Amino acid sequence: MKQPILLSLLLAACTLAAAPSASACTGITLKSRDGHTVVARTIEWGGSNLNSQYVVVPRGHRQQSLLPGGQTDGMAFTARYGYVGLAVEQENFVAEGLNEAGLSAGLFYFPAYGRYEDYDPARKSTTIADLQLVAWLLGTCADVDEVKAAVARVHVVQIDPRASTVHWRFTDRSGRQVVLEIMNGGELHFYEHPLGVLTNSPDLPWHLANLNNYVNLVPGSAPAQQLDGIALKAFGAGSGFLGLPGDVTPPSRFVRAAFFQATAPQQPTAQLAVLQSFQILNSFDIPVGIEFTGGQAPADIPSATQWTSATDIAGGCIYFRTMYDSRIRCIDLGGIDFARTRYRAVPLDAVKQQPVQRIPVE
Repeated sequence: MKQPILLSLLLAACTLAAAPSASACTGITLKSRDGHTVVARTIEWGGSNLNSQYVVVPRGHRQQSLLPGGQTDGMAFTARYGYVGLAVEQENFVAEGLNEAGLSAGLFYFPAYGRYEDYDPARKSTTIADLQLVAWLLGTCADVDEVKAAVARVHVVQIDPRASTVHWRFTDRSGRQVVLEIMNGGELHFYEHPLGVLTNSPDLPWHLANLNNYVNLVPGSAPAQQLDGIALKAFGAGSGFLGLPGDVTPPSRFVRAAFFQATAPQQPTAQLAVLQSFQILNSFDIPVGIEFTGGQAPADIPSATQWTSATDIAGGCIYFRTMYDSRIRCIDLGGIDFARTRYRAVPLDAVKQQPVQRIPVE
């Protein structure tokens, strides 16, 4: 690998996690009545354009992990399964994806709580960078059990110690979902996660315990009542959700996503569940500006929520929209011959401008 390319990879790994105020992710999981599981998520970065791409990876494609200190000869891996992924900054860094066996995988920012093991040069042939873990597992595993066994055989490290850690969500065709958090210098914590909501720090057990602070929230309207002779009644719909946090911190987004997901009507088909997931995640779009001190926000991107995706696992389709184009686009893995297709990495947006349709009126 040429030195300028390597430098850009290392800088990307570092900058993706260098500013906690500018990065966030929110994930939800919906199940339709026809038995499909839909996993959806946002990805945020308010500091600059992530130059996101979709990658199509055929069976037999070979990659090699980056290592700390500028090395490029980490663990080599060859794709057993073809997959489609959405990558950030570099095509190596797949943040969300789906393989032909029906395994969905995604990484979420996890600052201050995760801690991987220290890099040991003697183990470099079994060492993989955290930002390449999704790509490796999508090419290697068919279900959650295989993911758990595979991760136990390798050593996950950071490319640059200044960068933050991430945690991961894995969902297979059966609908089973686990979250992986690596803590305390390499301890693997796999959590079975039927709720299916994920944001960022703190750890998943903390977020689940925190939901108890909102036991009073109910869908619908709060009943009218009397307060020392004064009649009290709701100003409008949704008063049962008074107290639902509205800020963009990870704990608040987790609570909001959990209640929005739990109260959403179950859709009859996967297609409708996909559309519903985009509608729910509208509420988690983060405008540029609120994460920065006044006057310091970048002016060259329209949103901190750079893209939103939804994956119909059983249907083999991954959908996305971006900050530049709110139209929902779909890649159907069923139409790809992963034994014959070529590897490619394509920008999510050919034109970085929101399309506007003019309606002629005579």
